[in-house]
Amino acid sequence: MRGDPGSAFPFRVPGAGFLLTSGLLLWAAACGPTELDASPEAGALPDTASAASALATDNGMTANGLVTNGLVTNGLVTNGLVTNGLATNGLALGDLQTAPFQIWFNSNPTSYSDMVMHYVVSCALRSGESLTWQNPRTGTRYTWYGLLGLTPGWASGNPATETEQQLITACLAAHVNKYGRHVQFSINGVNALGQPLPFDPITEPQDFAVTEACFFGNLFNGEGVFAANDRTKLDPSESTSRGCGLSSQASGLSHECAPMVHVGMCKSYCVYDSKKMMYVSCSYNGKRYSPLTTRIRTTDVFECGDGVCQFTESCGTTRDSNTYDNCGVDCGVCP
Repeated sequence: MRGDPGSAFPFRVPGAGFLLTSGLLLWAAACGPTELDASPEAGALPDTASAASALATDNGMTANGLVTNGLVTNGLVTNGLVTNGLATNGLALGDLQTAPFQIWFNSNPTSYSDMVMHYVVSCALRSGESLTWQNPRTGTRYTWYGLLGLTPGWASGNPATETEQQLITACLAAHVNKYGRHVQFSINGVNALGQPLPFDPITEPQDFAVTEACFFGNLFNGEGVFAANDRTKLDPSESTSRGCGLSSQASGLSHECAPMVHVGMCKSYCVYDSKKMMYVSCSYNGKRYSPLTTRIRTTDVFECGDGVCQFTESCGTTRDSNTYDNCGVDCGVCP
């Protein structure tokens, strides 16, 4: 299916995926300012239900959904998954009435808390489901729409299992975009019950031909969040509109998307499904995780020297410089 997030397990499953849109930088807290990005594109939250309907019309699969990312700056660091009580209480309307959740929601700018819940609910609940909550402090009503249905148990009000915690972590990580751009991508995986996300094995690999990354980890218990390349790392001249999954970095704390940790290549840590369309499990530091696998379009990988100064590229020190962050051949000489 065309989309953004996904997940998987260590058993044979058919290809599974979803088409979403990425457009955010989730985490600046560990490496820079933690203010919310005020850019209109990064902060705007479209009507998820309308977006899902539009995509369903486009590809004929009513289960598909189009999500526009907008969780900006420190969303993975201060998303409240631990402190707001939802991990232990569940993700249902009654669980939003608790004091920990209300304190967390109102301790942040409401636009930020609303944005976090937008992505959490779209990852957890299925398409066609929604969660409406009225803030007792302000009287404002919020409706968050489901899409992927990764965690049906947690969505029904049960405490999140470890597998569900891993899936929500991978889903949020897969939505990261350091540029705050809205970028469509394909995500493959299964939910916590082992049910595959919709996936078209013919058109999806054609439309999203670049194997991008795998995401895994657990933000709920502090184990961290990890990303790895699903193709060779970017050349010095290359850059991508997503910016946090596929990287030129080999390993270590991401120098562009901290606190995400880049661990190299997916194949070094993860196991494919039988069709080699997605990874079904990843092991890191002796721990097994349920990952999500993403694909992007060929047009979302740019190269310095193609004659276009992309938003991922910078002006150069000379007119012949040809690395993405010193791209004089496309962007001219810096003043």
